[in-house]
Amino acid sequence: MASPFRRIFQVIDGNKKLVGDGFDVTSPMPGPRIRQLSPFLLIDHTGPMPVASTDSPLGTPPHPHRGFETVTVVYQGYLSHRDTAGHNGKLGPGDVQWMTAGAGLLHEERHEKEFAKQGGTLELLQLWVNVPKKDKMAPPRYQNIRAAAIPSASAPGGPGAIRVIAGTYNGVTGPAETFSPMIMLDVHQPKDSTITLSLPADYNVGIYVASGQILLNGDRAAATKQLVVFGWDAPDVQITFVEDSILLVLAGEPIEEPLATYGPFVMNTNRELVQAIADFESGGMGTFPEDE
Repeated sequence: MASPFRRIFQVIDGNKKLVGDGFDVTSPMPGPRIRQLSPFLLIDHTGPMPVASTDSPLGTPPHPHRGFETVTVVYQGYLSHRDTAGHNGKLGPGDVQWMTAGAGLLHEERHEKEFAKQGGTLELLQLWVNVPKKDKMAPPRYQNIRAAAIPSASAPGGPGAIRVIAGTYNGVTGPAETFSPMIMLDVHQPKDSTITLSLPADYNVGIYVASGQILLNGDRAAATKQLVVFGWDAPDVQITFVEDSILLVLAGEPIEEPLATYGPFVMNTNRELVQAIADFESGGMGTFPEDE
């Protein structure tokens, strides 16, 4: 008898790298086993890492983006953001930042000043999310979503929380505005609970294990810093929590358009990439005051 649950394609370990001078990152996507899980392009998991006390916050210096969105989910510590579209933000535990690069901007992310001064533990996830061709040159947008603004949906069989960041799940709609249909869930469940997630069967679906250990569909294990990629044959995924765990569930309608990428630019053609580079080099994506 065929399984009633969504097929599991693969379980992917992340590659370790350093981003800027302040983010120790594990990244399962993109990599040799998966280029993208459209509309999701990249997953970077920073930490948990110690931040030593300093008066000079570490992070990433100003750098450009065009044609996609960056989404940051903070678990521990504090992060500061600024960009050349005039947006500034501070993120803490439970907060989500959803930045639309659109036609292009520079942004900078650093450990928040007071957090850096005190020191502590930093842990966050950053995603790159593609947008359709018609929206790639949209004006930059910044959504600074506080933890208190993110509602929770029920988890039948599980006493923990399912925070709905984007899309609608079990009748609960998340606050993030998106350019294409998707569901993003921040799942916190205790050991020995079991839940069944129901997601649109034609969506691409991935589950990233931020921490803990789980058993999927009764027979496939996944643990901290692994990405599970699913097929399209059924809506349901059964998850048994072997340990207290935190998962980020990514489900989205695929954007079935050509993809051309170069560093921080995500477009549809190589010609558009060349234009993005030229616009950046000519200052067309803005400058910060001290750079002018």
